[in-house]
Amino acid sequence: MFPLSFAQRRLWFLGRLEGPSAAHNIPVVLRLSGTLDRAAFGAALRDVIGRHEVLRTVYPAVDGTPQQQILPLDEAGFQLVTAEVAPAELAGEVARATGHAFDFAVEIPVRAWLFSEAPDEHVLVFVVHHIAADGWSMGPLMRDLSAAYRARLAGRAPGWEPLPVQYADYALWQRELLGEEDDPESLLNEQVGYWRDALAGVPEELTLPTDRPRPATASYRGVTATFDVPAAAHGRLLDVVRENGSTLFMGLHAALAILLSRLGAGTDLPIGTVVAGRNDEGLDDLVGCFVNNLVIRSDVSGAPTFAEVLRRVRESVLDAFAHQDVPFEKLVEDLAPARSMARHPLFQVMATVQSADLVSKRGAGRSLDLPGLRVGPLTGTHEMGEFDLDVVLMERFDEAGRPAGLTGTVIGAADLFDAATVERTAAQLARVLEAVALDPGVRVGSVDVLGEVERRRMLVEWNATGVAESGGLVPGLFSEQAARTPDAVAVVCDGVEVSYRELDERSSRLARRLVGLGVGPESVVALV
Repeated sequence: MFPLSFAQRRLWFLGRLEGPSAAHNIPVVLRLSGTLDRAAFGAALRDVIGRHEVLRTVYPAVDGTPQQQILPLDEAGFQLVTAEVAPAELAGEVARATGHAFDFAVEIPVRAWLFSEAPDEHVLVFVVHHIAADGWSMGPLMRDLSAAYRARLAGRAPGWEPLPVQYADYALWQRELLGEEDDPESLLNEQVGYWRDALAGVPEELTLPTDRPRPATASYRGVTATFDVPAAAHGRLLDVVRENGSTLFMGLHAALAILLSRLGAGTDLPIGTVVAGRNDEGLDDLVGCFVNNLVIRSDVSGAPTFAEVLRRVRESVLDAFAHQDVPFEKLVEDLAPARSMARHPLFQVMATVQSADLVSKRGAGRSLDLPGLRVGPLTGTHEMGEFDLDVVLMERFDEAGRPAGLTGTVIGAADLFDAATVERTAAQLARVLEAVALDPGVRVGSVDVLGEVERRRMLVEWNATGVAESGGLVPGLFSEQAARTPDAVAVVCDGVEVSYRELDERSSRLARRLVGLGVGPESVVALV
């Protein structure tokens, strides 16, 4: 038995709180076209699970405390599930597989299905729970699966070198590195103290322009939109961030903070980001949950320019990265924000920048190389949305190393946003990135987030409320209405209702009274 890492402890706690759930699954859904040896493929999957202990670990509670229990491969109970499916049934089968709810107290956190539509057309659904893996893990996992399959096709076991460490070793090392919180000299104590000050008074929930109220419990369903920033704007943005001693990552956070503020989220904006957490090269080829979340607190108060916001973000990012060792899960435990099953704690918007090289390392489809098979992602699969908004930006370069443009993805929580709203938000972020690249001196309140279609809708279409003018004067129009609907309510005041008939009679009596007092055209009458 081994203790859990801090990240695993939070996932274990959420599992106990929510019950078995697919909310934290990491699904890989790939189409395999060509000749597939099912027996060799199943054996290769078992080889990979044997190689990475975390994939055959269960997490029972011992005296109320969760422990890692590593099972021998023969006791792990893993088998590749195979089935013949009709094309019309495939989407439903994939949805059921990716929605598998792990009970990781008794069940290893990995499952695999192979659905065959034809002898040479297959769909692999590989699902691992986040307690045992992260996005980076998909790279080494799929590379190992490729090597194992080639070996099994040749009739032998894979001949790879043993891993230098396993995830349980990392969990022990993490605790040794951080020390005890009650030790004033420990790294954990020092970094928790920093975050306690840095996040004092931070909004627990951002007010975003959602299409519907937040439900009591998040479904973690997501809707996705993409956007592009052209090469010229990409190059200008790189020049701007470099001139301000910053990075594209900092520029994205500053631009996103400006957009959120312009959309009504306020001026104090906690935006999350993720760091790989693999600070030793011995962890690069290991499957496990290493990622850590950081909170970048962005301040856009006081009508600053983009350049000023960028400098503020730069300071927040550098401080956050200098204190990235304290696990986010420990931070949530210590700061104790109001807990909710409807939203992510401490931040609800995530932003990351990925290089093409990192995407290649993490991308399962790119890493899986199976002899005799073409491998590609299955389109139309369901997207998960852990945050209200999750923004990912990737930059491209041409063969000469020149900026070739930015590609972005925005995943919005389907509980809160319609697909059209997420698409509009993605387009608005692209517009902000281009605007600040063109003029870093533009002030937050002057950044235009509306496109021509949106501007016309707001200024013209929504205001097209005019009606044809009748040509009459108010006394005549009133008399006509009183004749048409004498019993309809004309005036309501302090709970008293007056009909058009009664109002007509009262006003006529008052008019006669005034005439009797000598009031005529152009006379001045005081009203109380």
